[in-house]
Amino acid sequence: MKQHESRSEFEARMEHTDAAVAEAAAYVSGLPTSKPEIALVLGSGLGAIADSVEDPVIVETSDIIHYPASTVSGHRGRLVFGTLGDRAVVVIQGRLHLYEGHALHDVVFPIQLVRALGAHCLVVTNAAGGINKQYRPGTLMWITDHINWTWEHPSVWSRIHPDVGDRELIGRLCSSTSFYDATWTSQSMAAARRLGIRTSEGTYLWTRGPSYETKAEIESFRVLGADAVGMSTVPEVEQAREMDMKVIGLSTITNMAAGLGGELLAHEEVLEMGEKVGRRLGDLVIAVVRCAPLSLG
Repeated sequence: MKQHESRSEFEARMEHTDAAVAEAAAYVSGLPTSKPEIALVLGSGLGAIADSVEDPVIVETSDIIHYPASTVSGHRGRLVFGTLGDRAVVVIQGRLHLYEGHALHDVVFPIQLVRALGAHCLVVTNAAGGINKQYRPGTLMWITDHINWTWEHPSVWSRIHPDVGDRELIGRLCSSTSFYDATWTSQSMAAARRLGIRTSEGTYLWTRGPSYETKAEIESFRVLGADAVGMSTVPEVEQAREMDMKVIGLSTITNMAAGLGGELLAHEEVLEMGEKVGRRLGDLVIAVVRCAPLSLG
């Protein structure tokens, strides 16, 4: 929420956001797509997972009214509906970032949309820089917690205007102890072991971007307890949890963070490593989808 936003401006923005999501959902619902149980957000270089979706129905996000455009290489800009691991899914290809110039309510718009379409579970994947020195490029890390270094929170948090005050909502949002579903994660870890896929777990730290971090910043993040760092995921997760979706997160460590690998960092390196782990990650994501809760109950 912008500073000094009046109550009337605040209420108008909320009404516009709700209406935009409803109009977008109505458009997609009118297409020959299946109702999804599970939504998946794909990180940089990880888009090939969508190729595993059976009986796919592809919707270009540019055709969806109000849907913001992604401008980052490795994010195609489409929704893929179909079946994965015998579950109805929608795969979001076209993640949105603050560093592209999007407002935060635009960044979380895809999550609001898939929830409106029926998805009750969310799988978030990302390409991240490794801070934990034991997590080398190619490591698959379950996200068990996160650090929001941007101090920004999704649009739904902005519903709490200083002149309105919603003590119940404030209390619910601020008392959340875990954004990532422990049972789903534990079951997925066991599935990974059965598949012979080695995984790790840790804390993900979200920065605004678009520049990579300095050596000093990485050292400070390590002291804070971060195992990996990236420029996405957290707003989607916080938005999903506020809407009572179950969430699981998985980072692919594509490079060592600044000062830890002895090389200059480049987005091409991220995409290349994402492609290298593609098959292994694809098998794991299918297992994750199969482990997803059948309902919110």
